[in-house]
Amino acid sequence: MIMTGKRRLPAAALLGFGLAFGMAGFGHAQETARPLGVVELFTSQGCNSCPPADKVLSELADRDDVIALSYHVDYWDYLGWKDGMASPDNTERQQTYAHSLERASVYTPQAIINGQRDVNGARRDTVLSTLDGLSGGTGGLPVTMALHDTGDSIVIDAGDMPAANGTASLNAHVLLIDFTARQSVAIRSGENGGKTFEYRNAVKRIQTVGMWNGQAKSIELPKSEMMKKGDGCAVLLQAVDKKGRLGPILGAAMTRP
Repeated sequence: MIMTGKRRLPAAALLGFGLAFGMAGFGHAQETARPLGVVELFTSQGCNSCPPADKVLSELADRDDVIALSYHVDYWDYLGWKDGMASPDNTERQQTYAHSLERASVYTPQAIINGQRDVNGARRDTVLSTLDGLSGGTGGLPVTMALHDTGDSIVIDAGDMPAANGTASLNAHVLLIDFTARQSVAIRSGENGGKTFEYRNAVKRIQTVGMWNGQAKSIELPKSEMMKKGDGCAVLLQAVDKKGRLGPILGAAMTRP
C-alpha cells in the first residue's frame, strides 16, 4: 500500500561508510553474535499487504546476527481498524526516511536496511540479498556498540570510527528504541479482519539520548529509562545531516528478553 508524501527534499548526502557491530546484553538480556545489519520494517495491522512482510521480520527477529525492528504506522487506521501498536513517531520516522532517500511517497510494507536502502519488506529474497550485500561492502556498520549493566544504570559505549572511514563533518545521533518482543493481536475489522497475527519487535518509543562525532563515547542512563515502554531495547548510532535528514546506521546494539 502506498501513501503519497506531502513534500520532497533534495537527496541526502549519504555517508560512504562500511559497517560492523558489537553487542553485549545486560540483566537477563540475551547476548548475541555480531549482526549483519539493521532491518527496520514499516508496517500496519490495517494493511492487507503487510502480513507476508511481518512474517519475514519475524524470521529476522529469530536470528542472532540481525537487528530487526517493526515500526507500526498510523496512516492506514482510517481503513476500518486502528493499529494499537502504531504511533505518530513511527510514521514521522518513515516520512523522514522518504525525504532522505528522495522517495516521492511512503508505503507499507517498506523495509529500510542499515538506513541506506529501501525495499518491499514482503520480498524475502530481496531483503536478505540487500542485507548481505551491504554487510559485505561499504554499507555495513563500522562502529562497535555495546550495552553494559553497572547495577543502577546502563552504559552505552560507542567506539571510534575506523580511520579508513574518515570522520570529517561527522554527526550522529544515539537513538534509544524500546520495543515489545512478541505480541499476538486478533484483528476484528478492516482489511485483515478476522485474522490473528503475531508481531515481533514492535517499536514503542524512539528517543535521542546523545550525540557522537566519530570518537569513542560512553553515555550513562538510569536503568529505569531502558525498556521503559517494552520488554526489549535497541540502540542505534545513526548519521544525521544539518537538515535533520537520516543517513546510514553506523552501529547498533540490542537486548532481548
